Amino acid sequence: MSNEAPIGFFDSGVGGTSIWKEVIQLLPNEKTIYLADSKNAPYGERPVEEIIALSKKNTDKLLEMGCKLIVVACNTATTNAIEYLRANYHLPFIGIEPALKPAALKSQTKVIGILATKGTLSSKLFHQTSELYSRDIKIVEVVGQGLVRLIERGEHNTFEMEILLRQLLKPMLEAHIDYLVLGCSHYPYLMPVLKKIFPPDVTIIDSGEAVARQTKKVLEENHLQNQGDKGPGHKLFSNVDPKVLGLLTNAALNNYEVSYLEF
Repeated sequence: MSNEAPIGFFDSGVGGTSIWKEVIQLLPNEKTIYLADSKNAPYGERPVEEIIALSKKNTDKLLEMGCKLIVVACNTATTNAIEYLRANYHLPFIGIEPALKPAALKSQTKVIGILATKGTLSSKLFHQTSELYSRDIKIVEVVGQGLVRLIERGEHNTFEMEILLRQLLKPMLEAHIDYLVLGCSHYPYLMPVLKKIFPPDVTIIDSGEAVARQTKKVLEENHLQNQGDKGPGHKLFSNVDPKVLGLLTNAALNNYEVSYLEF
């Protein structure tokens, strides 16, 4: 595998670009290919077998496009399918899990919240992580029903979104959480609205920086860093209208290639 090959990313839509942004910021020499499987979003409401099949489809497409490493930029796909992917493909995979550990270790109130999809919260991997860090911590779990669909339409900072979030997050406000863990890669795009809803002493955390650091580490361990002096290239594809994908990534400003692709 060539060191100049791109890093691949996939998500059930545009949300994983929150992870992609962290990776390209930390690794400016790397080329990337991003697949937004918006046609099948959200993964969080699908059965495990279907999530695995969709993850396999995305992986096959990224391998066809010559990727050297794949970031599963989707919590639901990671918690339900990454074990299968690692067992059946011979290249490194980076997953994304809710950042429960730092929230549980730093919480002063010993009450933390996690906002995630049904597919993530019901997964075996999430339950294992939750049991590990929740011995003396109360975790208020909320399924973000309807959030991904609004974000996929570019309606992440709207009055409708604020009303929905206030309804969903009421149990967390009543429980006086001091940490909110975002358990879906779409949800960092809700940060402006979340900061309006929660008091300033609630810390909101996601996994983006940690995933970027892990990607860098795995590239180094496998001697896959791009040492070339050619500028990086970033290609982002959506299997629906790529307009929202382009807007969220500021493609017009940064000259990223954003286009439609059937996959």
